[in-house]
Amino acid sequence: MKMTELDTADFAVVVSREDDAWEVEQLPIALTEDLEGLIHALRQQPSMAGTIGLAAVGDDFFVALRVLADDVMIFLSDVTASVDWPLAGQVVEYLELDIPDDEDLDQVLPAGDMSIFADLGLDEMELGALSGDLDLYPDEMLSSIAARLGFGAAFERAIE
Repeated sequence: MKMTELDTADFAVVVSREDDAWEVEQLPIALTEDLEGLIHALRQQPSMAGTIGLAAVGDDFFVALRVLADDVMIFLSDVTASVDWPLAGQVVEYLELDIPDDEDLDQVLPAGDMSIFADLGLDEMELGALSGDLDLYPDEMLSSIAARLGFGAAFERAIE
C-alpha cells in the first residue's frame, strides 16, 4: 500500500542564487509526489550555483536535488521510504537502485549523490550524519542543511 495523503509537514522549495543573495520559494505541494515535476520546476529557475530543490515528506524522509546545466544530482535521505512513498520510489527508480528488502526496512539508508552540496560547504560525512539523525524530522534536517549552506533565514520564511 502506497501512502499518498499529503501531510501538513510536506513541502517542496526551490532555491536559487542571484547577485550573491539566496532566494527560496515554495513549490506546489503536489510536487512532493512527482520527481519529474520537481526536476522540471528546478530547470525553470536558472541560478549561478545550480538550482536546488528540497522536499520533505511526512515524518519519513527528504529529497535534495540540484540541477546544474544538464546535470541532475539527487540525494534521498532514506531509501527505505521507497516502499511507502511515491516520491521516494521515483527517486529509487531514477537512481536505478533496488527497493530495500524487508529486513532492511528498520534502518535509515541514504542514497544518491552524497556530495551534492560539497562545493557549497556541506561534505558527504556531514550530510550522511544529518540524514541518519533519528532525533530530527525531515523538515528539521532540511532547515539544518539550509543554514549550513547559507540560506537558512530565507528557507524558514519560505516554509512558514
